[in-house]
Amino acid sequence: MNTPAIVLLSGGLDSTTTLAIAKQRGFLPYALSFSYGQRHSVELEAARRVAEQAGVARHIVADIDLRVFGGSALTDDIAVPKGRDEEQMAGEIPPTYVPGRNTIFLSFALAYAEVVGARDVFTGVNAVDYSGYPDCRPEYIEAYEAMANLATKSAVEGDGRIRVHAPLIDMTKADIIRKGIELGVDYSLTTSCYDPTDDGVSCGTCDTCVLRLKGFHEAGVADPVRYLAVPA
Repeated sequence: MNTPAIVLLSGGLDSTTTLAIAKQRGFLPYALSFSYGQRHSVELEAARRVAEQAGVARHIVADIDLRVFGGSALTDDIAVPKGRDEEQMAGEIPPTYVPGRNTIFLSFALAYAEVVGARDVFTGVNAVDYSGYPDCRPEYIEAYEAMANLATKSAVEGDGRIRVHAPLIDMTKADIIRKGIELGVDYSLTTSCYDPTDDGVSCGTCDTCVLRLKGFHEAGVADPVRYLAVPA
């Protein structure tokens, strides 16, 4: 089919699976990652590995600096929560939430889409096994797609509506992993940790590590990445 599509690619489990799904659906993926001042910048190396292995049409790493605003444990001198259970994660929006991040990322994706003639944008947001971020909800994706079709030249001129795909949005982490394995995803290339070591070893106790490990356990598959600690 070779229809172009923009795929937001962080190098994590969800975005890597989303990339595989876009390819399965016949799209030619243009991958877009961000160097935004994140403390877990090792994810960019993972994104490069994933993009190379997947054979994307092009992989761009956009350089923006959200540290100028701060306000998040990922971009500011704020501790990353560790050792929390799922009930604690669901209690409030955590400090790892980056204000406006998905809106910013999707806006860059729209610009990239118009340049390459794409009408489809894929994002790996998930509203089931996640940390309570407001910009991972179905109503947010629906609202963003509606806005995109008011804001882009292609949509206004009738060349084609923009579609924002969130194929993982109602899947559990275990289901995501099973889908990825079915599609041949190599999860050893990925990283999910918000507080890894300088050489990319995952901490094992931040929210994303806990949810990832839970997903692999429930899927009955060993997680191939390295951890400093694995909760019992």
